[in-house]
Amino acid sequence: MLLAGCGLPGAWAEQAQWRILDTGFASGVDFLAAWRAWKDDPQRPRMLHYAAIAARPVRPEDLRRGAASLPELQLLAAELAAQCWGLLPGFHRLSFEGGRVLLTLCVGDAAAMLRELRCTADSVFLGVGCGLDIAKAVARLCRRGTGIATLALPNDTLRELAQLGFRMQQHSTGLRGTYDPAWEPKVRGDASEQQQPGRCAVIGGGLAGAAAAASLARRGWQVQVLDAHTAPAQGTSSLPAGLMAPHQSPDDNLLSRLTRAGVRITLAQCEALLHGGQDWQRSGALEHRLGDPRPVPNLGDGGEAWACTADARRKMGAGLAESDQAWWHAAAAWIKPAALVNAWLAQPGITWRGGVAVRGIVRDTDGWGVVDAQGADCARADLVVVAAALGSAALLDQRLTLHPVRGQVSWGRHDGMAQLPPWPLNGHGHFLPSVPLADGMAWLSGSTYGRGETETDIRPADQQANLERLGQLAPRAAASLQAQFARGEVNAWTGVRCASRDRRPLVGLLESGLAVSTAMGSRGLTFAALCAELLAARLHGEPAPLPGRLADALDAARLLPG
Repeated sequence: MLLAGCGLPGAWAEQAQWRILDTGFASGVDFLAAWRAWKDDPQRPRMLHYAAIAARPVRPEDLRRGAASLPELQLLAAELAAQCWGLLPGFHRLSFEGGRVLLTLCVGDAAAMLRELRCTADSVFLGVGCGLDIAKAVARLCRRGTGIATLALPNDTLRELAQLGFRMQQHSTGLRGTYDPAWEPKVRGDASEQQQPGRCAVIGGGLAGAAAAASLARRGWQVQVLDAHTAPAQGTSSLPAGLMAPHQSPDDNLLSRLTRAGVRITLAQCEALLHGGQDWQRSGALEHRLGDPRPVPNLGDGGEAWACTADARRKMGAGLAESDQAWWHAAAAWIKPAALVNAWLAQPGITWRGGVAVRGIVRDTDGWGVVDAQGADCARADLVVVAAALGSAALLDQRLTLHPVRGQVSWGRHDGMAQLPPWPLNGHGHFLPSVPLADGMAWLSGSTYGRGETETDIRPADQQANLERLGQLAPRAAASLQAQFARGEVNAWTGVRCASRDRRPLVGLLESGLAVSTAMGSRGLTFAALCAELLAARLHGEPAPLPGRLADALDAARLLPG
C-alpha cells in the first residue's frame, strides 16, 4: 500500500480536496485503502479524487479477491464491485460517500489514458513497469510538492524520474519522493483557472442549473439558485417523466460515448437521491430499430451492459415480431425530472430564490453582480453559472447561439387493461408504459420535434402525430390506446427545449468567474449531471469524468465566435 509513501493521510489534513493519481489500479487495493483512510480521518479533505489507470476492465471478483485478506476493506470492495459494470475502454466516473469520494477509472493503455487526463495531482501512486513515456505524462500532471510513491523501479527509470524533476529516496515499503524540479514547472491552463469555493449564483432552476448547483455545493460553494418561476423545474424539466437511455450507434460514434458517460453518472445520482419505483426506475429499454438491420457494435467485454440484440422474449413482451430489429439497453431508466431537480436543490449549501427575473450579469472589482430589469442587484457572487436554457443567450450578450425545439408529449391514465409492454421503448420516439403519477398510473409517449418553434399551445395534430409514431414503435400498444385518443381522454404536455448548432450541450468557463451549462436538448436527464461535473472539474483542477477529447466536444468554447 502506497499511502504512507506519500505522507497520507497527514498530508491532506484540512484541505478542501485531495487528488490522487494511480497508474496501476490492478485489484483496487490502494484505492480502497485511501478511501478507508479518508473515512477514518477526522481531518479529511472535503473531497477525495482518485484517478486510476486500469489496463483492462476491472472484474468485480478481482476486487473482492484483492480485499479478501483485509477485513477493513471488504465492505468497501463490495460497494466498489457493485459499480464496476460496463467498463469499456475509456473513462468511468464512480461515486461514493454522497459524491465526496470520486473514482475516475481510466481503462486502457496507461500512456494513452494519461494523455487524456486533465488534472493536477497532489499524490501519485506509480505502478510497476513505469517507462519514460508514463513518467513524462505523470510529470505533466504534477505541481511542485506532489508526493510520489512506488514499490520498486529499475535504476534507469529512477534516473529518468530524476531528470524529470522527481526527488526519490528509499522508504521502508518502497520508494517515495516529491516533484521538485530545478526549473519552474509550467502551469497548465486548467490549473491556472482554479477557484477556491466561495459565493456562487446559478441562473436557472431546471435540470442543468440544479445539477450544477449540487456539484458545486458538494465542493464547498455557497450556491444561490435564481429563477423567474416561483418553483423549481417549471420549464422543460416539468415533463411528468422522461426516458434516459444511452444513444448507441452501429459505429459507436461520439454521441454514443458521451451518453454512456452521462447515463452512468445520472444513474448513480438517482440511486443516491431518489425513491425507486416512485421517482424513477432502472427499467431498461427496448430500442425498436425500424428499417435498420445493422447489428449492435461489438464493444468488447462489458458491452452487453449497454447494448445487445434483443431476444425473442423481450420482443414478444413489446408486441414486436421475432423478425423485427431491436436492441436492448439494460442501463436505461424512466425518471421524473422534477424529482431529480428538487433532490439536487435540497443538498446542503444551496438556497433557492424564485420569482427573480434576471436581466443581466455585471462584472466589477468585487466579483459579479446579477441584476434585474431595473439594474438592481439580485445577487453578488464570485462565480456565476448561466443555466437558463434559451434565456442564456441574452444573459451572455449573444455570445452563444441557441435554437428552440418545441416538443409535445401525449400521456394518459393506465387502466391496467391495455396490452402495454412491461418496459419502455425508444427508437422513433419513445414510450413509457407505466409511471406512477399523483392520481394513479400513467403512460407517456412522444415527442414531437418542432425546430425553431417557441409556442407551448397544445395541438391536436401533434397528438395524432404521437399516436402514429407509437403505431410504428409499438403497434400493439398503439392499438390498445387508440380508443383513448379517439375519446379525447389523452392529456398533453408541451415544452421548448434548448439546443446548440451541433445538438451537443454547451458547458464551460467563458471567462474567469463566468460559466455556462445549457443546450441539453432532449437529453437533459443524460447530460445535466455530466456537464455539472465537467464544470466542477475545470474549476478545481480535478480529474474530469471524460477523456480530454470528449470533454472538448461539450466545451462551450467550440462554438464561440472567432
